[in-house]
Amino acid sequence: MSVTTRASASGATLRSGVELDVDPFGPHFGAQISGVDVASATDDEVRAIRAALVEFKVIVFRGQPLDDAQHVEFANRLGELTTGHPVHDSGADVPTQMYSLDSADNGFADVWHTDVTFMQRPPLGSILRPIVLPQTGGDTNWADGELAYGSLSEPVRALVDQLTAVHDGNREFGYYLKHKRGGKGNTWEGKEVTELTPVRHPVVRVHPETGRRAIFVNPGFTSHIDGVSDAESRAILDLLYAHLTKPEHIVRHRWRLGDLVLWDNRNTVHYANRDYADVNGGQRRIMHRVTLRGDVPVGVAG
Repeated sequence: MSVTTRASASGATLRSGVELDVDPFGPHFGAQISGVDVASATDDEVRAIRAALVEFKVIVFRGQPLDDAQHVEFANRLGELTTGHPVHDSGADVPTQMYSLDSADNGFADVWHTDVTFMQRPPLGSILRPIVLPQTGGDTNWADGELAYGSLSEPVRALVDQLTAVHDGNREFGYYLKHKRGGKGNTWEGKEVTELTPVRHPVVRVHPETGRRAIFVNPGFTSHIDGVSDAESRAILDLLYAHLTKPEHIVRHRWRLGDLVLWDNRNTVHYANRDYADVNGGQRRIMHRVTLRGDVPVGVAG
């Protein structure tokens, strides 16, 4: 399937057997796609959406009043779904493939992170929709790891190409797994999660579909750089985080009910603004997310 873009009055048109109206957020990544009802999308439209995900990294659909079952069904057409989360119990009211992030239950996600990098095989991508929104606030921001890698100086790229980082979910979910789940989490990659063993991923990840390189560390789950001193690790990670989250590497989305947002988890980090919790006595934000099964990250050396 070939994918091309061309200029149009609305921004760009993505062609893949069918045409999708694509309005890019900016010159580098992120786009809104119009004119598609994802619940009744044709196979050609789904293939085009999947191609758009790789090309634009973050894509937004407006006016998609999906329920949980339709959300899961659409995601299943894009790829193979994971369990909603390795350890978090979202309750019996949502499908097992869904992760419910509720601000009333500490579901804020107000740290830059890439979803579930503390597992050996992090998700390929995520698909998120709002259930309850605050009156104002709660926007989500994404930073492009490929764009950030490309704008590093050549000596720094040469350094980080060689490095491996440790990703550890215990800081965020270890207490929850041990004390609230009794050491019995969910099934991930066919195995019940009973502990969160730190994993190692390349600091620079090669995208399995495009071959492009991206910074693949995040403040949420990366604990340190392997094989260097603590001071060196902190300095390298601080440099990468400051560079990754420069304004020119970021797009921001203001949510409305009926939105559906997809992002490529292999080359982006994201952050949910926590600017609503104490407004007017406490606004609530509930989001439902599903994730697509991904690959084991591969670095420059293979």
